[in-house]
Amino acid sequence: MPSSPARKRLPLVSTLIETFGFSPALASVVALGVVCIFLLAVVWVVQSAPPRTLRIASGPEGSSFQRWALSYQKALAEHGVTLEIIPSGGSLDNLQRLRAPDRTVDIGFVSGGLSKDENVERLMSLGSMGYQPIWIFYRGNTTITRLSQLEGQRIAAGTAGSASRSLALTLLQANGIGEAPTTLVELDTEASINALAAGEVNAAFLMGDSASLRTLLRLVRTPGVQLFSFTQADAYVRRHAFLNKIELPQGSIDLGKNLPAQDVTLVGPTVELVAREGLHSALSDLLLDVAKQVHGRSNLMQKRGEFPLLVEQTIPLSPDAERYYKSGKGYIYRAVGSFWVASLINRLLVAVVPLLLILIPTLKLLPVLYRFSIQLRLYRCYRPLLRIEHESFGPLTAERVQELLAQLDDIELSVNRLKIPASFADRFYWLRSHLLSVRDRVKAAAVAPAPAN
Repeated sequence: MPSSPARKRLPLVSTLIETFGFSPALASVVALGVVCIFLLAVVWVVQSAPPRTLRIASGPEGSSFQRWALSYQKALAEHGVTLEIIPSGGSLDNLQRLRAPDRTVDIGFVSGGLSKDENVERLMSLGSMGYQPIWIFYRGNTTITRLSQLEGQRIAAGTAGSASRSLALTLLQANGIGEAPTTLVELDTEASINALAAGEVNAAFLMGDSASLRTLLRLVRTPGVQLFSFTQADAYVRRHAFLNKIELPQGSIDLGKNLPAQDVTLVGPTVELVAREGLHSALSDLLLDVAKQVHGRSNLMQKRGEFPLLVEQTIPLSPDAERYYKSGKGYIYRAVGSFWVASLINRLLVAVVPLLLILIPTLKLLPVLYRFSIQLRLYRCYRPLLRIEHESFGPLTAERVQELLAQLDDIELSVNRLKIPASFADRFYWLRSHLLSVRDRVKAAAVAPAPAN
């Protein structure tokens, strides 16, 4: 009769059978497990890819926050990441949007100190990006040296949701200025400037989150309008830990016209780049790379390379940001030019290396365990066989010989039922030959003459 064709098996199953001596059933189970693990790894690699779109809460039109966001947008686009800019009312508005459950924004600029009374449990800071001084302009020819001198006047203190409004209220309250007789007028940047120029208000509080630097510098050049200098800056900084003392040197705005005409001391917080909890670590590194480009240059308020800065305010620092500030981005991202290729390689390494560290020792251990289990099956047949052989050396009655032969038949039946892989064929046939040898010895004992008395 022609032999039946060999069953076709998957290459991995055949490899496990030929290499490790697995039975077809065990090889199929192991192969299925390996395939499932690698499929799960592939799914993880795909799903753990960083998103290609981010949304940032910036600030009003023309504000420094919006200018920074536009710079971020351009730099991220070079790496294939789309940054959607969501205009806002300023720092407080940004903070509220970041805390909102609808997740309309992923990151945003927030002035330090504004979150001290807010729930920031699911937010994390990527560090401070620059100084954000508060500019106080007032009308008059007489120089004032203390904010308490503004009591009883009309003050444009910024709009709701802006850092200028929040900080203005904090500073005025520290000087005992509240409501009447002082009037706090809620005006946006443009309206505040126009009101100050028209004499409708006596002073205006402005910050970069709601006013452009060009607007602020224009006011410095406006006749009849003076820039307030914080002569008590050290006291403010000690009273409010989130504030910084900022020096504006004489002539730093306009050397030719010597503006300002003397050194001016300002106070203000730093601006933090705040993200929602769960920001992808690769995007965190990329954002901080971009932040170094945008905020690392020298300007009117800071020296070159002074920012970004790892300073924790009221929002806890991101662990990824802390790692970045200590050691920079990973080797793969430095060595590979493409952000997305580097991200893919990094995720493959994260997924594959641990799998190999687990699978290779497991695959080495499985054959050992499997061979041991096969050997145990053979040993179970050898134990009664050894006992019968040992008994065959003594005097046996005819009835005992028949009993031993029956036991050998049972052992042979058990041997024939064994499922032994080809790699154990030699031991299997040794067992059969040993079984035959013991059977012959027992039969020989049956025909041997009885010993004389």
